[in-house]
Amino acid sequence: MRLRWWRRISLRARLMFIGVAGLAAGLAVGGVVLVGALGIALQRTADTEARQSAEGIARLVDERETPEPLPVVGDVRVQVVDADGRVLAASIGADRLVAVLYRDELPKARAGKALLIPGERLGIDGPVRVVGEPAGDGGTQTVLVARSMADLTRSVRLLRTTLMVAFPLLLVVLAAVAWRVVGLTLRPVEALRAGAEEITGGALPGQLPVPDSHDEIHRLAVTLNGMLDRLEAARVRQRAFVADAAHELRSPLTNMRTQLEVAQRLGDRTEWADVGDDLLADIQRLSRLVDDLLLLARSDDGGARAARAVVPVELGELVSTVAERYQAVDVTRPKHPLWTVGEPDALARVVANLLDNAVRHTNSRVSVGLTANGPHHLITVADDGPGIPPADRERVFDRFTRLDDARARDAGGSGLGLAIARELTRRHAGTVVLRDAAPGVRAELRLPKTPPPD
Repeated sequence: MRLRWWRRISLRARLMFIGVAGLAAGLAVGGVVLVGALGIALQRTADTEARQSAEGIARLVDERETPEPLPVVGDVRVQVVDADGRVLAASIGADRLVAVLYRDELPKARAGKALLIPGERLGIDGPVRVVGEPAGDGGTQTVLVARSMADLTRSVRLLRTTLMVAFPLLLVVLAAVAWRVVGLTLRPVEALRAGAEEITGGALPGQLPVPDSHDEIHRLAVTLNGMLDRLEAARVRQRAFVADAAHELRSPLTNMRTQLEVAQRLGDRTEWADVGDDLLADIQRLSRLVDDLLLLARSDDGGARAARAVVPVELGELVSTVAERYQAVDVTRPKHPLWTVGEPDALARVVANLLDNAVRHTNSRVSVGLTANGPHHLITVADDGPGIPPADRERVFDRFTRLDDARARDAGGSGLGLAIARELTRRHAGTVVLRDAAPGVRAELRLPKTPPPD
């Protein structure tokens, strides 16, 4: 609920807000670090200069050449005091009666610690930095150097004020630049959205604009265009599939309707037994066609793969069992069992479809052979029919494909047999191709080889 407002604003605004907020946080941290570092650096510089002055005066005291007043350089005040805090010597501007440090503060200064005291003790504004240096015989005296920190404090304050004024202005400028840059960056995305809207709204195939930059958006556009191409190809295949299916279903339905209309007009003269046989043949053809269409539809959407049961299959026995249904088929069984893994019904359907195609177009007999071929088992189904031109041997695996002339003697085929055979073979990680058998055609079915079951 709390982030609902965040989701409502545009991506451009969110990106700009995140960038500017991160930049503001970075500038704030950097400003604090800069001001702190400058203050520490100026303070160390002041302490170093004051200690150098104290060391110089201490040498004069040790040599008993203390001038009056004490020589100083810059805006500092110097006193030489004894152990009781009495002022023995002083520079111009320094108090000659009262020491800048109290008696309890002198040990700290003699130990090398720099002390920060209020400027009211010296009659000046702002804080004062005081360092001490032992001097005299046995270190009984102490040189005190007081340096005003007003200039340094003003420098730090000026920097802080400058940053507080400059940073917001800089953020405003950077926000405007970020808004522009993010807009230019997202312009290809908007172009993709507009292109997708045109394609969707017009229900027409098209391509999304691909930006010239070779970045993530470019790759996204290329991927989306590839997806659109696949969707368009699927749509074309679906329309062709529906049209072909409607055409195939229309033929037996037309035959059935014609037979019934003729029988109705003939009345008592109708041979209803013959009509029944013809109708039953058309119904069986319709049933086979519907089963084939359902199988292909399930293969297209992946539904058939979810429920399949895979078991070891001995190909020699399977091929022999299927070949027993045909009269003109010779099977050469191998000497040793050929094992693979798959769905027995599906593999039997593949062999049956290849045999149907071969028997339908052969002149005399069909020969079937089984051999082991490397990592695969090879099943060949050869006929001595008119053959298929090389240019059409791949096209016949398309759905509802029939060839003209010599191989057009199709006794009830729907043009789905080879398409189903290839689809089921592909599901079993195999291949099926057609090759020249001189004369005729040889179908070569390869299936993966597996070890015998235990």
